[in-house]
Amino acid sequence: MEIRPIKTEADYEATLKEIEGLMSAAADSPEGDRLDVLVTLVEAYERDHYPMGFPDPVEAIKFRMEQQGLTVEDLVPVIGRKNRVYEILARKRPLTLRMIEGLHETFAIPAESLLKHRSHRGSHVA
Repeated sequence: MEIRPIKTEADYEATLKEIEGLMSAAADSPEGDRLDVLVTLVEAYERDHYPMGFPDPVEAIKFRMEQQGLTVEDLVPVIGRKNRVYEILARKRPLTLRMIEGLHETFAIPAESLLKHRSHRGSHVA
């Protein structure tokens, strides 16, 4: 089983095509083993070349609300009064550390997502 590292976009595309052809391979077969190794290589390449950051804190909250069927009322014990929840969801008020801890502990929202600072639009490094 000759396998080479993925170094270029062309290598990446070729590996994806090969993976597609191996998708029906049986586990614990030579083809299944090759599939496992190729997927690992693709994941490593994608991690380096297509990093995915954490979502915006408000988007993380909204996603969890949608996922678990939560309402604004469900967030009140963690965030505070209903109007404060609406201010958070409208990005008019920042999350406090207490809110972040509560959202993480109560609704299992990754703390990293809730701690992310919004980037300033239009700013760039020269």
